Amino acid sequence: MSPSPAAPMPGRRGAHFRVLVVCTGNLHRSPLAERLLTARLAASPGTSGSFRVSSAGTAAMAGTPMDPTAATLLVELGGDPRGALARRLTAALVEDADLVLGAATEHREAAVRLSPLWALQRAFTLREFGRLLRPEDAAGATDPVERASALVRGAAARRGTDGNGADDDDVADPYGAPMRVARETAARIAESVERIAAAVLGLPHDGEHLTLESRA
Repeated sequence: MSPSPAAPMPGRRGAHFRVLVVCTGNLHRSPLAERLLTARLAASPGTSGSFRVSSAGTAAMAGTPMDPTAATLLVELGGDPRGALARRLTAALVEDADLVLGAATEHREAAVRLSPLWALQRAFTLREFGRLLRPEDAAGATDPVERASALVRGAAARRGTDGNGADDDDVADPYGAPMRVARETAARIAESVERIAAAVLGLPHDGEHLTLESRA
């Protein structure tokens, strides 16, 4: 039997662009990134209903509420933690996504294992995607969904050719760590989310993002 052809590169499949964020327990990193990206994309005129952002965990206990520390930090960053409940990562979730963003390399790899042909060119770590995307990849795109698809294609093509910063592509799990560590984690997530949202929306990004006070 001949091997199945690779899934086509990301393109517009419909009216929505779906993003799936993945971590381990779906309690801290992935729901924080999910809700923050949702807030950033929804804040721009003309994007209403264009994006669907969700999250899952490779070892999640379904129905577990978001970690209280993560929820507090999310509110400080302008996101809404209400209704955030953990769910387990499945192949169906991966294959419903136009872009999969793992908190760390292990989560990107888990998505690819579940659906290799679909996820190989669509799965990145959160910080890897923020590092690889270039606004010029979406030059000429007429709406945010088309821009997002073009950015994914460009980042996938660039992977392996741009190693600058690759050693910083993972966001470590802060679960159970001191508040200082949790704040640092949230700031790293927020920086990548701001960069991604700006590129998708066609807005300038000067490296600034909402910050959290350094409190113990």
